[in-house]
Amino acid sequence: MSSSGHLPERGAARERWLTRDEAAALLWACWRTREKQKRSHKGLPGEAIPTAKYTMRHLARFILIGLYTGTRAGAIASASWAAASGRSYIDLDRGVFYRLAQGARATKKRQPPAPIPTRLLAHLRRWKEKGVSKEYPVEYRGQPIKSVKVAMARAVELAGLEPGVTPHTLRHTAVTWLMQSGVTIWDAASFVGMSPALVERTYGHHHPDYMARAAHALSVGANKTPKKPVNRTRTEGSETV
Repeated sequence: MSSSGHLPERGAARERWLTRDEAAALLWACWRTREKQKRSHKGLPGEAIPTAKYTMRHLARFILIGLYTGTRAGAIASASWAAASGRSYIDLDRGVFYRLAQGARATKKRQPPAPIPTRLLAHLRRWKEKGVSKEYPVEYRGQPIKSVKVAMARAVELAGLEPGVTPHTLRHTAVTWLMQSGVTIWDAASFVGMSPALVERTYGHHHPDYMARAAHALSVGANKTPKKPVNRTRTEGSETV
């Protein structure tokens, strides 16, 4: 509180997003992590030895979907290969992610259908064809997941990233990358399911055209000689200009 007794204005919130290097590190940590088991020798405790079981590859799939679509964590977790009540639906034939759960009512948290980026669609089709993900895009031991918060925290630690990266960070990252790529605010907002006003207010400064015209105008103006102001003062025997 200031000396005048008024609370200071709240500073702008910083939405945590991942750089492409950070995203790559996170995915690699998920892909290579294996289960470890301690093997004893003659009754003595042994060291932890990695097994052939990869325990976090489901999270790598979750992260890829989040980064490529900007979809909310809940809709990714509930996604199915087939339309089913209470689940979002990925249509591999049409290449569309129907993010609003079947039978659910639309709310302020927009979840419009969105075209699946070509690169992600290739991954999804391969997972389905190879049986890696049998009924759901993101499965753990053959079952759909409910949450990846704990697994994400562990992956962040293994990747050497600063704390604070959560499943929702993937959504922030997707919008930030869209802005950095020069996508229009309207297209980015429609794709991820946000209002254009929110995208502009929170992520607009990442766009390459952000305030570019203003900066250019000042740069050009700096090279011009200012015009002498017109004298508009009435003088005796003359007309006012």
